[in-house]
Amino acid sequence: MELKWLLYVTLLALGTLAAQEHDMDDDNDGDDVVDIEDDLDDGIDDVEESKPEMSTPPPTPKVTYRAPVPTGEVYFAESFDKGTLDGWILSRAKKDDTDDEIAKYDGKWEVQEMKDTKLPGDKGLVLVTRAKHHAISSKLSKPFVFDTKPLIIQYEVNFQNGIECGGAYVKLLSKTPELSLDQFHDKTPYTIMFGPDKCGEDYKLHFIFRHKNPKTGKYEEKHAKRPDADLKTYFTDKKTHLYTLVLNPDNSFEILVDQTVVNSGNLLNDMSPPVNPPREIEDPNDQKPEDWDERPKIPDPDAVKPDDWDEDAPAKIADENAVKPEGWLDDEPEYVADPDAEKPEDWDEDMDGEWEAPQIANPKCETAPGCGTWQRPMIDNPDYKGKWKPPMIDNVNYQGIWKPRKIPNPDFFEDLEPFKMTPFSAVGLELWSMTSDIFFDNFIICTERAVADDWASDGWGLKKAADGAAEPGVVGQMMAAAEERPWLWVVYILTVALPVFLVVLFCCSGKKQTSAAEYKKTDAPQPDVMDEEKEEEKDKGDKEEEEEEEEEANEEKLEKQKSDADIGSASQEEEEEEEEDDRKLASEEEETVNRSPRNRKPRKD
Repeated sequence: MELKWLLYVTLLALGTLAAQEHDMDDDNDGDDVVDIEDDLDDGIDDVEESKPEMSTPPPTPKVTYRAPVPTGEVYFAESFDKGTLDGWILSRAKKDDTDDEIAKYDGKWEVQEMKDTKLPGDKGLVLVTRAKHHAISSKLSKPFVFDTKPLIIQYEVNFQNGIECGGAYVKLLSKTPELSLDQFHDKTPYTIMFGPDKCGEDYKLHFIFRHKNPKTGKYEEKHAKRPDADLKTYFTDKKTHLYTLVLNPDNSFEILVDQTVVNSGNLLNDMSPPVNPPREIEDPNDQKPEDWDERPKIPDPDAVKPDDWDEDAPAKIADENAVKPEGWLDDEPEYVADPDAEKPEDWDEDMDGEWEAPQIANPKCETAPGCGTWQRPMIDNPDYKGKWKPPMIDNVNYQGIWKPRKIPNPDFFEDLEPFKMTPFSAVGLELWSMTSDIFFDNFIICTERAVADDWASDGWGLKKAADGAAEPGVVGQMMAAAEERPWLWVVYILTVALPVFLVVLFCCSGKKQTSAAEYKKTDAPQPDVMDEEKEEEKDKGDKEEEEEEEEEANEEKLEKQKSDADIGSASQEEEEEEEEDDRKLASEEEETVNRSPRNRKPRKD
């Protein structure tokens, strides 16, 4: 409990620190936050007006109990919902070899509802008294004969007050001419015993059947192996549990609790003692010879103790190199009489002797290395060898561990069909318990699994559903588990609270971001908006500069192209002018030649 509260305080402190840090961040950001509640009120009102009216959640459905009805052939079915013990017979027998005061089967049985029932009307058989012998039984509709059909026995048990020491098992009473239910006792022959049993910290789920030796005719109890499952919860949780035994003609069996298999096996292989005895046994008349040597190792008979072996040397000797520490108080005792002690007023020296103050540690020795007579510390003796023993060697005469010879078992038999047990004709409860109010309900004996499942669904299934509807949620179950196992609080802290605290810490410790809606009502520039505008202006200016540089580059390129074109055009015009000048010059030269006198023709007279 102290650990629980310590963890509570730790979690509270962590949460407080996170909340304070979050509040400081809120205060620092208070100037930047603008209340938008007024603008949102109208929108919220509109949304709320537009919402359809929420219907109230339907109440948790109430589980209504109806007495189960078998859906097929059964040999026995009892739900006790009639409220009487009709058909059941109380035993009037006495136990043998027991004091008369406790020998009677005078324990009380009643039909009643469970104390904390969630199903009004659901009744069962209740073992009312404690520390008494109880016995009650009822006949089957017809005897059960083991042939080609399985045997299924199923019933419910609730240890309403837990269980200290006692059983809740059922016996299937063998069909015999001597069977008298009003004399039902612990020695009454039974075929099968099945069900839970507990004493101390030993939690059992019995499956025992009595097997008849075909050679001798005697019966011997065969016990199923212990289940691997942990059975403690079924005895301590004060819930109704369903116990089922399924026995098949192929000798296989299953034991189920709450319709879950907790044990299974085969009658031939998984019973103790085995159904069939061994073929051979050890000869009870065989005896080990007197000269039989079972020693694998013997002392070496030729070994001799060395001459320098000193058996008298001590194992420890005083350390001669040790020096008494400085400040050792030789004259001060380690313990002194308590100076503050006073003799009790009722001390009678004649009766109690002379009174002496109790001894306490000498306060002067607390600051000193030690008090009293100083002695040298003891160290291991390097010359110590101990008592000499000859070394062990292999025994050349070793013959192994003697075992008696095997002989054929005179009692051997082989029963390959142990399923075919003694028929039974009644079911009974013969119990001793140190705890009262054990609740039994919904017995059924049949051969079809579906019939047993339907019966369970209509009985135990309703109880389970009703209990589930009334159980606390997951948190409640975790708290209850932690009450029983306080170390679970550490697990809860590490797996739930610590991650939540870390999420709160990391999410709330940073600067709170102002949403766009929080400065919707004002035109004043907000810090984040101003930063954004500066960034946008910077980006815009960079972009304009890039565009201007690009335009200048383009203009320079165009001017260059234009100048190149002008130069080309001027060159072409000059060439054309030169060609024209050449043509003119050639024409003039030709005309001059033509006008020359040498080129004129003579005139004819």
